Amino acid sequence: MYILRPDLGDEQAEQAIAKYENLLRDNGADNIQIQNRGKRRLAYEINRHRDGIYVQVNYTGPATVIAIFERAMRLSEEVIRYLTIKQEVHEEKAEAAATA
Repeated sequence: MYILRPDLGDEQAEQAIAKYENLLRDNGADNIQIQNRGKRRLAYEINRHRDGIYVQVNYTGPATVIAIFERAMRLSEEVIRYLTIKQEVHEEKAEAAATA
């Protein structure tokens, strides 16, 4: 998940989202699912911003893509905060569904 600056227009926000989606795709990520959660109030002020545009990205890919993705976000002026969480995939559920 990452938060974009609230002063970005709709077109600029879509361009930023597309840029990060292409970055993931170019570095081996697949099953990319993007949810633009829209502008929301922040719990506390970040860089003098009280609101932010929340974007959630779910994807699968090699571990190396995380460092590249986070570096791009850290260097970007349009991203005010980001957080990466690893989601565990349980193989037992997939096997149980295949045998049923």
